[in-house]
Amino acid sequence: MSQWIEACVTDDIDAEDVLRFDYGGHSYAVYHSPEGEFYATDGLCTHEKVQLADGLVMDNIIECPKHNGRFNYKTGAALGATVCVNLKTYPVKVENNTLYIQV
Repeated sequence: MSQWIEACVTDDIDAEDVLRFDYGGHSYAVYHSPEGEFYATDGLCTHEKVQLADGLVMDNIIECPKHNGRFNYKTGAALGATVCVNLKTYPVKVENNTLYIQV
């Protein structure tokens, strides 16, 4: 059964940035796109389980800080070596400047 979990306040994430959010023993990454939209994925790289929140955000891409694997955070798509397994994505919603993730 899925539920909406409060992750952060929208002002906590600058445009083109990522924020780590941990809940229930799971790590998530929350993104603020250049277009002003919010997205959420698993927080760990699918290659070596490194925190993506320590990576670099460019346009709609998150780059893993360990081996520079890249993902499209909107779709979760792995964009080539060193990563070949997609990230899981999660629905998000914003209510009164609070961001929620459906887990």
